[in-house]
Parts: sequence; structure tokens; C-alpha cells
Amino acid sequence: MKIARKDSRLEKPSSDPSAAVSPEQPVGTGKLPVASEIPPVPKERVLLPAVLFLATCLSTFWTGAVGWRPFAHLDSFERAWGIFWQNLPQSFGGALRVAATALDWDWSQGLVYMAAVLAILLTHEMGHFLIALRYGVPASLPYFIPVPVLPFGTMGAIIEMEEGSQANRRQMFDLGLIGPLAGLVVAIPITIVGIYHLPKVPLKGEGFLFDNPLLIRYLIDFLRPDYASSTKFYLNQFNPYLMAGWVGMFVTGLNMLPVSQLDGGHVAYSLLERGAHTLARGLLVFAILYVLYTEQYGWVVMLVIVILLGIDHPPTADDGIEIGPVRRALGWLALLIPILCLSPIGISQPVR
Repeated sequence: MKIARKDSRLEKPSSDPSAAVSPEQPVGTGKLPVASEIPPVPKERVLLPAVLFLATCLSTFWTGAVGWRPFAHLDSFERAWGIFWQNLPQSFGGALRVAATALDWDWSQGLVYMAAVLAILLTHEMGHFLIALRYGVPASLPYFIPVPVLPFGTMGAIIEMEEGSQANRRQMFDLGLIGPLAGLVVAIPITIVGIYHLPKVPLKGEGFLFDNPLLIRYLIDFLRPDYASSTKFYLNQFNPYLMAGWVGMFVTGLNMLPVSQLDGGHVAYSLLERGAHTLARGLLVFAILYVLYTEQYGWVVMLVIVILLGIDHPPTADDGIEIGPVRRALGWLALLIPILCLSPIGISQPVR
């Protein structure tokens, strides 16, 4: 996902028309800039993404290790913390080992989930970053969002671009589409591995219900006909690969909604220009009515974020450039990604 921001370090545009374009500063040429043309990255622009990435590694490991039930295992964490302090005077290493045995965690599951979900998210975000580098569009490193209190352990990541981006219409299309496609290239194989790891006899369901999106349902129908009727999985029925695939598709589906500055918003604006504003507003109204009718209030946070970002997509550096028939066909197909990857129900509390 990418958002625009103002950068106070950017120079104000010159009043001299001849200075508007400089041969020493190519803008949106589509050519890979040489090293001398790339400004040094400030240390704070590297440190914060690195810290957030490490924090997301920890949060996804934690949620995976506790079976995606962070609150249910807080008591074992508190117990282990007390044991650690009791044994600390004798030996730090010994106290740590004893405390670790008191944790009701599945360490291997946590590591597998962390590696799988971050592989999907990192591929998605680096797709954006590398294509931005390819076009010489100033962009930050990915800012991952750790959320250890949610089952996922993360809410994905964002990449910042300066407001009034140097990307033209065709480049904006590529910037919006390459990330979700790259993420799906990793998410689908991981999901397939997770489907193959499902036990022959389904476990008795416990916890929240996760509604499977259409793409996962199609894969299950094809690969595991014995699970063909499983349109939903309880929380305890997931393995780390399948959960990572579910989360990866969920994040991809959200990002490809044709609204605001989400990836789907970039693609929709490249296809429809200002017609994308009408599409985004209509989709927002539909989403609000859907939430009120179905009482799926978990979507309210997403609606608020989209509204704060702004519903309409800003103009590109050059809206007059044609994207071509191949990109246009690919773009319309890509706008179907939310239908395939995003469940309208998402997560629900089972009725007993």
C-alpha cells in the first residue's frame, strides 16, 4: 500500500519557467537513475522501517506461537515473567530457560507463520519499492505495522511517496499493480501448502470463524475435495501456512479496493481518470450501507482510514499519457482481486 505525504525538505518550485525541467534531474522518465542521481537516504528513513520490521517479526511470531489467540495466552506470559524474576538472582540464562518452559507456546508454528506471512507482505511492498526505484519516483522503505493484539500480528505495511508524485499515469498504474500481483505470486503457493497440510479428519472447531474468500475455496475444492464443504474455518483449524495465505489474500484484497490511494485506487484512476472518483464514492456508500445492514462493525476502522486518506485519488504528474490496451485489460482483471481474495464477512463469532 502507498500513501502520499508532503515533504518539507523538497525545494519549492522556481518561478522561472526555464527551471521547471532540468536535464540533471530527470522526472518520471521511466529510466533507472544512476547512483549520482539518487539522493542519500536519511538515516531516520532507514532506522524506523528497520525497527518496525523487527517489531512485526516479533508480533507475528508471538501470534503464531500462541495459535493466533494473543489474549488467551497472556496468563502463561505473566506466569513465565514471574518465574523469570524469581530465578534471575541465580542465573540469567537459567532463569530464561525455566521461564521459556512455562510458556504455552508452539515455537515452531510461530516461526513458520512469521516467515510465511512476512514473505508475502515483504514481496508485496518490495514490488512497490523496486518499481518506484525503476521509475525514479521518490518513495520510502516499507513501514510495517505490528499489531500483537490481533490474530494476524500485523496490519500489513505502507510506503510513502511525496505529495504531487512525479509518477505519470502509466507509471502510477505499474506502481499500484505490481505490489498486489507480487504478493499473490507468493501467497498462492503458501496457501496451497497450507491446504495440503490440513488433517484428514477436520479438528473440532473452536474460536472465531474465518470466512474463506473465493480463491481459497476454489483451491480447496480442487486440491482437497474432502474439505470442499468447508467455506469457513475455526481458528484452531488453521495451520501456519494456511493462516499466512488467508492473511496475505485479505491484505491484498483490501489494497486492491478501487478507493483513495489504495493500490486499487491507483489502478482505477489510471483506467478511468476522474471517473474513478465516482466509482470510489459509490463503493464507499455501498460499504457503509453494508456495514449497517449486516452489523459487520469490524469494517468501521477500515472505512475511517479510507475517509481520512481521502476518497478521491489525486492527479498524476501527467494524466494525458495512455496506458495502452495490455495494461487496460490487465487493470480491469486486477480489479476483480477483491472479489477473489476478500471475504465480505471476514471474521465472526460463532453462534452456539
